[in-house]
Amino acid sequence: MTTENAQPQPLWQPDPQRVARARITAFQSWAADHHGAPAAGGYPALHRWSVDQLETFWKAVTDWFDVRFSTPYARVLGDRAMPGAQWFPGATLNYAEHALRAAATRADEPALLHVDETHETRPVSWAELRRQVGSLAAELRALGVRPGDRVSGYLPNIPQAVVALLATAAVGAVWTSCAPDFGARSVLDRFQQVEPVVLFTVDGYRYGGKEHDRREVVAELRRELPALRAVVHIPLLGTDTPEGALDWTAVTSADTDPVFEQVPFDHPLWVLYSSGTTGLPKAIVQSQGGILVEHLKQLGLHCDLGPRDRFFWYTSTGWMMWNFLVSGLLTGTTIVLYDGSPGYPDAGAQWGVAERTGTTLFGTSAAYVMACRKAGVHPARDHDLSRIQCVATTGSPLPPDGFRWLHDEFAEAGADLWVASVSGGTDVCSCFAGAVPTLPVYIGELQAPALGTDLQAWDPAGHPLTDEVGELVVTAPMPSMPIRFWNDPDGSRYHDSYFDTYPGVWRHGDWITVTSRGSVIIHGRSDSTLNRQGVRMGSADIYEVVERLPEIRESLVIGVEQPDGGYWMPLFVHLAPDTALDEALLTRIKQAIRADLSPRHVPDEVIEVPGIPHTLTGKRIEVPVKRLLQGTPLEKAVNPGSVDDLVLLAFYEELARKRS
Repeated sequence: MTTENAQPQPLWQPDPQRVARARITAFQSWAADHHGAPAAGGYPALHRWSVDQLETFWKAVTDWFDVRFSTPYARVLGDRAMPGAQWFPGATLNYAEHALRAAATRADEPALLHVDETHETRPVSWAELRRQVGSLAAELRALGVRPGDRVSGYLPNIPQAVVALLATAAVGAVWTSCAPDFGARSVLDRFQQVEPVVLFTVDGYRYGGKEHDRREVVAELRRELPALRAVVHIPLLGTDTPEGALDWTAVTSADTDPVFEQVPFDHPLWVLYSSGTTGLPKAIVQSQGGILVEHLKQLGLHCDLGPRDRFFWYTSTGWMMWNFLVSGLLTGTTIVLYDGSPGYPDAGAQWGVAERTGTTLFGTSAAYVMACRKAGVHPARDHDLSRIQCVATTGSPLPPDGFRWLHDEFAEAGADLWVASVSGGTDVCSCFAGAVPTLPVYIGELQAPALGTDLQAWDPAGHPLTDEVGELVVTAPMPSMPIRFWNDPDGSRYHDSYFDTYPGVWRHGDWITVTSRGSVIIHGRSDSTLNRQGVRMGSADIYEVVERLPEIRESLVIGVEQPDGGYWMPLFVHLAPDTALDEALLTRIKQAIRADLSPRHVPDEVIEVPGIPHTLTGKRIEVPVKRLLQGTPLEKAVNPGSVDDLVLLAFYEELARKRS
């Protein structure tokens, strides 16, 4: 950890021209003239003002980005309490209307650039995107879809998914999506909670040079979602429209201007899913207005995106980064949709996409950066990446070697690369800390907390810490915090997820350090939620699948952040009597997890154990085992009086010793 007397040197500093032309610089001087923001003091002064004067700051954001309220708001923040803060009460607007605004002035320019594994780039113009959204929105209304109804997509990262999301929002319905590599059980655990009335599907997808037929899964989804009124078929693999389904081309071929339903600011926009350690995935509802203003701030100020930019983030429709990527349209930015494997035909595939599309902001996972470094990829030498201004990473903390490698690879090609490690959550569909175009970058650190985000590290008693590890908390509301969870009528699950530790304060479940320089270091999860490359997965999902196998008495899955930035996810199994963990059983365990959940859920290792430790109330002990595997001594990792069988924990302590 950095101490004050060491004073490290920045890896990168923005040159004066970059600072001068950054949108956040223009915003600060405008907000100083119009809203009393500090004109001097740079980003730290602007950030302090944005959290001290929360209402004035968010009013300034809506003015600066010309947010169109069809009816005015009574005040910016009606109620500050968390959970339950009320943003812009009285206001009405529409997210999709803002996402399609550039069609009025740049009709023939590309809104979307779609790339698949053939690596050919197919543009969709702003005018064409707007026309398709208009046609589909009219069809949804004709099918009886009304504001508040749910519309779902079992779709890869293709233009049709963006059209379906925007048409859903235009109607005031609620969008929700899963990627087609999810098995039927995973999808139904999500969609059955929200009961969609329309389902958009593909017949399959291409990944890693192979075609994956998903027609059987789609048939099962249709059988198991009784509220469906319509299914829309997108023939990605060229198959015929199944019986009783509508054809994509038929519902998007009309020349219709979109009609944008004007909905209250806190009207639901979409449902995202985040798995915890128990129960079904949390169905997180975010609002049209909250996402609109949060994403304008994040993309337009922090990511410095505008009409001349091309924004690529490697993601799938089952991850919040896809929703974040679509919001690039709000800043008039061309978004790049890549549907395919990150490593096909070789490890440098994502850099090839960036080159072909003229990407200016390239977003990926920390895991991909480290994989490229390991594979000997030379992105800036082997590709023309001269248009890239920023490489942003998320999903897990980017290790120091990743920062250095990215910086050096681009510097050798004469490029002045801004490396932005960012961290947020599905829960807010945004970043708590990360990119600031006007600040230096220190190795292994996120540049600063985001504007309007009162981010702190707290000790167990709720005292703020500097230069010490604490719990990530947010002490003031953010507009994109969930308006609620679906099927959580009394709000108890929402409350218990974030507000049970510090009343009225959001606790996210990450360990962080806020440094005396104002930067942020993320150390990984402070709870036992699994987090592979930024996609959170619930251990409960894995237990349900594995323990259906008669040979498995009980199981325990742990995700361990490694010092080199890697992530180790072992599955421990306690076997039934007279059973051996042979190749056949290993294969069945992995196949069951892959088929019922997804390839991402498959553990790195399956290890037989003499038993699974529990608390005295019968809960599996996950966090203490994680701490043991990270090298914490037994007496510090767990309260011995709370464990049913202390001897079992010695096995995990010994395993950690062997692995180190």
